[in-house]
Amino acid sequence: MDIKKHLMITGNSTISWKDAIVKAIAEASKTIDYLSEVKVLEQRAIIDGDRISEYFVDLDLSFIIDVNRKDN
Repeated sequence: MDIKKHLMITGNSTISWKDAIVKAIAEASKTIDYLSEVKVLEQRAIIDGDRISEYFVDLDLSFIIDVNRKDN
């Protein structure tokens, strides 16, 4: 049985919501092992004049707990 833990994070991008998601997952994977799922909770953006200048996503990341891990 896998035990999963959830972590809420916010990603941002000046390109798109998809880019914000990809960047957030890439950054989280640098310090969190066993990422397994992502759920997009919310999307929002900042509007500057007549265009979107920054995209934001709130994500629920899941990762599997390694029950066999030994602390050093």
